[in-house]
Amino acid sequence: MPMDISNIATTDYFEIEAEERLGKARSMFEEENPKGIVVTEAGTYNGVITQKQLLQSHIEDQTKVATLTKPAPKVNRTDDVRDVARALVEGGTKVAPVFEDGQLWGIIDEDIILEGVLENLDALTVQQIYTENPVTIPEDATLGRVINLMREHSISRLPVVNENGYLTGMVTTHDIVDFVTRNMDKPTTGERMGDSDRMLDLPVYDVMNNPVETISLTDTVEDAVERMFEKDYAGLVVTAEDDDRVVGGVLTKTDVLRALTYTEEDHMDVQITNIDLLDTISRQDIREGVEDITDKYQDMQVRHAHVRFHEHKEKLRGTPLIQCKIRLRTNRGQVAGTGEGYGSEQAFNVARDVLERNVLELKGVQSDREYEGQLLRKLNEL
Repeated sequence: MPMDISNIATTDYFEIEAEERLGKARSMFEEENPKGIVVTEAGTYNGVITQKQLLQSHIEDQTKVATLTKPAPKVNRTDDVRDVARALVEGGTKVAPVFEDGQLWGIIDEDIILEGVLENLDALTVQQIYTENPVTIPEDATLGRVINLMREHSISRLPVVNENGYLTGMVTTHDIVDFVTRNMDKPTTGERMGDSDRMLDLPVYDVMNNPVETISLTDTVEDAVERMFEKDYAGLVVTAEDDDRVVGGVLTKTDVLRALTYTEEDHMDVQITNIDLLDTISRQDIREGVEDITDKYQDMQVRHAHVRFHEHKEKLRGTPLIQCKIRLRTNRGQVAGTGEGYGSEQAFNVARDVLERNVLELKGVQSDREYEGQLLRKLNEL
């Protein structure tokens, strides 16, 4: 596995000035299909713009690129490939600028990383890293509903199912952008506005890809990634073990990048989504909190922990209500715990207690007196 990205990062990338119109960025995506475009301001690096951002905004083509530019994690040319994979996953981006001696040198994107580590992926199976119970959408749902679901769940693909719940297609942000741009060649804004409203009412059936590329739980991740490259897809539907018409899950390039961040170190790997919501608690506190649970039950090996924070609008004395979801991938299957509290620390503690109960249940341990006592003490500490 290449330990750093110096040999795989590229100087070949697309660039746009912050003062340019969004229309120009849209046509660059349409013609070149890059993972993201580097935005510069007076020649210096400013951020990146992605196709997903363009889709998620109802902004006119006349608007300046600067309004949709977002920061991407800056990486150095000699950074470790695992750290860069983590930076992309946690930054929610598919592309990152690469700097050398403080200057923008080039970019790295998820495909470049996956190509660089492809032959190391034969040791992993799809079952170890895929996402279970994905959000799906019925064939007759409107395009507007698809876009809202993608926004709400921060996802870029949705399996489409018929009235029997069987897989019939897949719709992605790329399909929608492609469809909308193909149908938006009208000259005046007025006509276009009416058109876009009508387009949002079309059924997803008109836009989805069919047939769908699927993969099974027992296939290797190397096979899965090779198939994604071959078909130019960023994700595959994982079919259920007993029926290949049923959606069992989804495997995306992001899932594979996340798997690269699993470490061989003494402590397990913890990935945190929305890390900026951490207030009085650190990444290390979270890792130790999850390790405390898994250390108690030695025969349960945790391969990976994913902790997701989500902020609600409600506040108490200025502190937002936070939802925390902890999901562990273990040698006994997946186990999760969800909790809410004011501030990330309280939310994490509640979720961790639920997780511990679920771990006990998974292991078939009877909740004895001692455990109940511990739980009461913990609840009192909240």
